[in-house]
Amino acid sequence: MNRLSKVVINRLIRSHTTAVAFRQASSSAGLTTDQLISRIIRVDHAGELGADRIYAGQMAVLGNTDVGPIIKEMWDQEKEHLETFEKLMPENRVRPTALLPFWNVAGFALGAGSALLGKEGAMACTVAVESVIGEHYNDQIRQLLEDDPEKHEELLKILKKFRDDEQHHHDTGLEHDAEKAPLYLGLTEAIKAGCRVAVWVAERV
Repeated sequence: MNRLSKVVINRLIRSHTTAVAFRQASSSAGLTTDQLISRIIRVDHAGELGADRIYAGQMAVLGNTDVGPIIKEMWDQEKEHLETFEKLMPENRVRPTALLPFWNVAGFALGAGSALLGKEGAMACTVAVESVIGEHYNDQIRQLLEDDPEKHEELLKILKKFRDDEQHHHDTGLEHDAEKAPLYLGLTEAIKAGCRVAVWVAERV
């Protein structure tokens, strides 16, 4: 095994270990039903705001290119997601994360920065972000099913639909040359790690 292969394998192992640690830290163990719902809505609102700003940044750079309509289609779905959680927050008396201003700026910067690498960079960013979001939605669906599937029926429908939308975005990124982005593996793993940290913080702050 050459040195490059060892570096790649070690990076993947560290990334997997980090992912497992954050998913365990995000466990619903010890939470009441109300606390679980509050955590889910707060972090999902923050995540959808971040996604909205990422696509806004990508559109600012690539909106007038041939990939612009594809990005806009995904962005429109993220707007729908964000609007849904903005309605759920007051309905469930959930406060937003205190870091919304940071999410706003950081999301746009990530979107624009990845787009400056070209279509491939933007799509690599989409693949990385949507991978983490889809994983996160699956964790939340599992937590709600374990708590009370009948009580959470409506929220489960929302999360499952949005999970499927995010998976579609992920697949769209792969279909549009995400893996041809410069330093694809390092870029996507760095973005995934940042997203997992953001999820952990938004659940608590």
